[in-house]
Amino acid sequence: MINSVTLLSSFQQEHIEAGCDEAGRGCLAGPVFAAAVIFPPDYHNPLLNDSKKLSEKKRMALRAVIEAESMAYAVASVSAAEIDQINIHQASYLAMHRALDLLAVSPGYLIIDGNKFIPYKEVAHSCIIKGDGKYLSIAAASILAKTYRDEYMDNLADQFPDYQWRKNKGYPTIHHRNTVLDLGLTDHHRKTFRVTRPIKKDSL
Repeated sequence: MINSVTLLSSFQQEHIEAGCDEAGRGCLAGPVFAAAVIFPPDYHNPLLNDSKKLSEKKRMALRAVIEAESMAYAVASVSAAEIDQINIHQASYLAMHRALDLLAVSPGYLIIDGNKFIPYKEVAHSCIIKGDGKYLSIAAASILAKTYRDEYMDNLADQFPDYQWRKNKGYPTIHHRNTVLDLGLTDHHRKTFRVTRPIKKDSL
């Protein structure tokens, strides 16, 4: 099904533009991932959208399209240990910076999903709230960050089956929180994130 809202190809036309987004900010376990994507001028793809609005199958199909049709793309991460050292907000920006460092094409302008960002070198940027549902390059970055992170957690899942990472990807589901409180943290958990016992409905 084609999106009812067509995403914009660019925020500005003067400079080569990269869109950036992250995945995994709210997780209890695993790295935070970020991606940066540069599309050719006037690029269009009616299927691209915020990764959260797409099925896993569609995200994976679009990942191949993004990697084939972009001028440049890169994905990077910041580990759980690093997150504990610098906090998740700083880690999210660092992951974006690392992705930008890996781009084969140097952007002259950045558009960032969200409302905050730490400037990257001397490159001008704009923060766009819900940008992954407005601009193609940010949507593409959200898809890459999400799919690469999901794969990472799937690869870890078999080593720690009790935590069900293949299912929850490290997010704080009721099962994941209860398992952390019952069995403790692994080396892949973010030690500075508070984990509370889910409240039972019949106790409210």
